[in-house]
Amino acid sequence: MSGITIYEFDALVPTEPDFVEAESLRGIPAPVFNWLKLQCLRTAEQGEAAWLRLTQRRGCLSVQVTSFVGVIRAPDGYQIEVLPKVGKAIGGGDKEARQLLIEMLRCLGCFRHIQIDSAKLAAARMPLLEVFIGEFLRSVEHIVKRGLRSDYTSRQDNLFALRGKLLVSQHLHQNLCRADRFFTEHDEFTTNRPENRLLHSALRCALLLSASQANQQLARELCFVFADVPPSSQFGQDFQQVRLDRGMGHYADALAWARLILEEESPLTGTGRNHAPSLLFPMEAVFEAFVAKHLAKQLAQPFTLKTQARSFSLVSHQGQNWFRLKPDLLVRESVDDRLVLDTKWKLIDSTRANGTDKYGLSQADFYQLHAYGQSYLDGDGDVVLIYPKTDTFSKPLDIFEFPKATGLRLWVLPFCLRERTLAIPKDAPFAANFNCASTVAAQGREFETSKLTESALT
Repeated sequence: MSGITIYEFDALVPTEPDFVEAESLRGIPAPVFNWLKLQCLRTAEQGEAAWLRLTQRRGCLSVQVTSFVGVIRAPDGYQIEVLPKVGKAIGGGDKEARQLLIEMLRCLGCFRHIQIDSAKLAAARMPLLEVFIGEFLRSVEHIVKRGLRSDYTSRQDNLFALRGKLLVSQHLHQNLCRADRFFTEHDEFTTNRPENRLLHSALRCALLLSASQANQQLARELCFVFADVPPSSQFGQDFQQVRLDRGMGHYADALAWARLILEEESPLTGTGRNHAPSLLFPMEAVFEAFVAKHLAKQLAQPFTLKTQARSFSLVSHQGQNWFRLKPDLLVRESVDDRLVLDTKWKLIDSTRANGTDKYGLSQADFYQLHAYGQSYLDGDGDVVLIYPKTDTFSKPLDIFEFPKATGLRLWVLPFCLRERTLAIPKDAPFAANFNCASTVAAQGREFETSKLTESALT
């Protein structure tokens, strides 16, 4: 099984004999390129998230991945691994980028079952899809060591001995001339239950998807354990019948992986409808979840962090609220809103302060934060834009003030991915909302891992 590893915003072109790859331009087989081109057109036609887009490079048509990361798998099995570009700039190449992505994915609700130590170790020597498959196999192996759970299931069969309840109508129809048989309905204690059927089917899929010899060997061994369990024939129905009651808690992780494998869709993008198992995640959502998890640890008592608040709308019309205002993060003290924060996965440059560049900030983002401040803080308080920390954006920018909004201030702050901390100015009015140690560290210390370059984000 062949494939390549690329980074966010790299472009792909069909490989030709005289093609020379560049840093952000990679070659792929023509059939795979044609399939990706069709996906671009399909997503544009159906109005779905643009995880690919058509562009021009070197005078020829190319397909560019956007800010989605993960694994794209073409119908012929060709794999394209897309990694965060910030991970490449940190140093360590593909290995470092995978490890960073795995750690960030653990902050997503559907991926909290990733065992970070084992996954990071695997990321050092195999592509991302193999890491995911290895995590699934590890979780199934844990179930096997504890023993497959059995359950009573109702079964109808034509037996040589009376067992359970005799079904008279079927018995007369089947055994009118067979006095040695009994058509019965009875309960049987068996491992043939929805949870085991789903795991058996997912193991078979993993065996086909994996190119790793170690993963294939473990998948075959686990399939042998499930030999007496028939594979699931109706995934949706079996998932609806899953019961993680007493004694079944250790099945949760494996079934979470099985859902991703069998339903062949990403938890955030739904790309599985392309009939190719892909796992893609928008880095905006991954970055937001990562910041939310670690920023909550910086907060002092009694402040709390709320994600995706939906308390206000921009306007009301004929008794209806339109255009819901949903800031990414909201710091609260009891029931009072104290600080509004929004995360942005993009590059800004603190050296470009001229009127044209404006640090690379977006006017739309400022409008958005102004609306949040007016609704959630009554136009009096602090709103914050959070961007990834880079070598061109290592310290908070000077404060922004809205002339017409009394007391409303906007801050632009860097979040260090390696240190997992937000840089908070000591003189900011909201500095008291955060632990003193975090605030001092963010203000006065140069992080050792600030190695990101301007090319880290596009």
